[in-house]
This record gives sequence, structure tokens and C-alpha cells, in this order.
Amino acid sequence: MLVLGLETTCDETAAAVVRRSGDGPGEILSNVVRAQLDEHAAFGGVVPEIAARAHVEALDGVLAAALEGAGLKLRDLDGVAAAAGPGLVGGVIVGLTAAKALAIVAEKPFIAVNHLEAHALTARLTDGIAFPYLLLLASGGHTQLLAVLGVGRYVRLGTTVDDALGEAFDKVAKMLGLGYPGGPEVERRAENGDAERFSLPRPMLGRAEPNFSLSGLKTAVRLEAERIAPLSSQDIDDLCASFQAAVADVVANRVRVAFRMFCERHGAPSAIVTAGGVAANAQIRRALQRVSSEVGTRLVAPPLALCGDNGAMIAWAGAERLALGLEDDLAFAPRPRWPLDVAAAAPGAKA
Repeated sequence: MLVLGLETTCDETAAAVVRRSGDGPGEILSNVVRAQLDEHAAFGGVVPEIAARAHVEALDGVLAAALEGAGLKLRDLDGVAAAAGPGLVGGVIVGLTAAKALAIVAEKPFIAVNHLEAHALTARLTDGIAFPYLLLLASGGHTQLLAVLGVGRYVRLGTTVDDALGEAFDKVAKMLGLGYPGGPEVERRAENGDAERFSLPRPMLGRAEPNFSLSGLKTAVRLEAERIAPLSSQDIDDLCASFQAAVADVVANRVRVAFRMFCERHGAPSAIVTAGGVAANAQIRRALQRVSSEVGTRLVAPPLALCGDNGAMIAWAGAERLALGLEDDLAFAPRPRWPLDVAAAAPGAKA
């Protein structure tokens, strides 16, 4: 089964073709990503209108490159998938409209993909792992701990009550005057810092429910920075290292709690999986690896190229759904908000 996937939910214009041959890992035939770092750098964050226009300008070329890289024509595909949300609605409309048009022209099934489900299923693309598994989905806009029971079957165990993990990294980077995107900059500066210099809080540590709270930690970094201002380069390195160490401790603790909850409700998971942009952070990966070893399971983390938004994960989620006979009507509307587990959505909690 060959599926084309389009991703335009935020600031990456991406297209990819994957092959699904059964229950094992998939094969990525092409994966083209055009990032918008230059367009947004001056603003210190993503500007939705600029992002949507950049998707319009880039998508034709990215799509052509993905088909050429796979050595395929549109008629060779078995389906066309697009991220239909959650995300910036202007960008979502661009990819969704293009995918529908391609499906009509090629007379192929159209699949509307939940961007979060695409992240959730990436471990099956890369490693072919079996259901069920415990997922930490962490990015600039989302922080969730999920029981992944099957395609379309997700139970939220925990989420953030304020900032997402990636959002906290970006905000700390901005307050310290670092570049955009902030997460990689914080990680880079932390390499030369003293993680024990500043005593920062570990919010939610030991709580019975595996939720996150990052706003207090972010505020603690700001207060320390104000206390010792003006900041030297070493001060910034140390603050980044201390902040990152605190986040890693919190993540490890929250995943331990979620693992116990998973086992009580669903039996032992086949693995602990991490996905999303924050999954690229090496210290957080090491923390998750320690937890996995402690609880006697394995950690599955995507290669760095598949941590951020990409077309391969959209194509794979489309292939997984198409294999179950699931396809969507061309009237499918974009969804700026689209939680995986609607029943678990809580007032004040971020998806």
C-alpha cells in the first residue's frame, strides 16, 4: 500500500510517500520537509498568516519533490492523506485542500489525519511495535501521556495543566535572549552549563495523577535570571542546564506514574514510546531510557528527522487507517482543535 501524506499544520511544509506492507515497520520512500525558520525568526515565534502564505508558496514544489523522490506518479498511489488538524487553521486548509484535489484527480481514497495520531503511530512506522503501548507526546503545543490501544483508540492518562513542554523551552529561551526555535538553543547552551548551580522546582513530582505543570518552573527561571542580572554567557548556560535537568526529572517521574496507571488499567505495555519535537532532546531521551530500564520495558523513540512535523508520519497514519477500510468524505472540514481522547478533555487542560 502506497500513501502520500501532506503536513501543513504549523511551520513545516512537508510531503512524503510511505509503503505499508503488513504489521511490521513501514518503508519511507520519500520525505521532503521545507521549514519556515527564516520567515518567523524575526518574530520569535510562528506567525499564523505568514505560515499559511509560506505553505501556499512551497507546497507544489515539496509535493513534486516527494513524488519524484519516491519514483512514483500520482496514479501509482493507493491513497492521499493530509493533516486535518489540530493546528493553525490557515495552514491546515492549504494541505487539506491540496490533498482533496489530488484525490479527486487521481480517483484515490482521501484520508483526513489527526496530526496527534500521526505522532502517536510513528513508532509503528519505524519499529513496527505492537499495540498497546505508553506514549509521551511532547511538542511546542501538546504534552500528553496516552495509552495507545490501537488505531483510533487512545486513552489520555495525563496532560499539562498550563504550558506544553516545548512551549516552556521556547519561553525560557526567549526570556534568556536566545534564538528561535528556542528548544534546540536551550539544549545547546545547557551542554556547557552547571545543572546544579540553580535549585529549581520539580512541579507535580510525586502526584498520583500523571499530569504536568511547567509555568511555575518557567517563572522560577525568570526570577533567578532577574536576581543575578545582568547575565553573563556562563549564567545563561547554567540556567539552561538547570532548567533542562528539572524538566528531565519531571518527565521521568510523570512517566513512571503513567506506566503504573497503564499497567493497572490495560496490562503491561509493549514499550514506552516518545514522539513530538521534544523527543529530540537528548537529556529527556536519557531520562526516559532510565525509566524504561527500571520498569523492565524498552524505549522506542523516532529518529531525529521524524521527531518534528513531517509528511511521513501523516502518510503512515493514513496507511494505517486505510488498511482498516477507513477513508473520509471530501467534505471533511479542518479542525483547529482535535483531541485524540475527547472523553478525557478537561476544563483548563491543554491538548
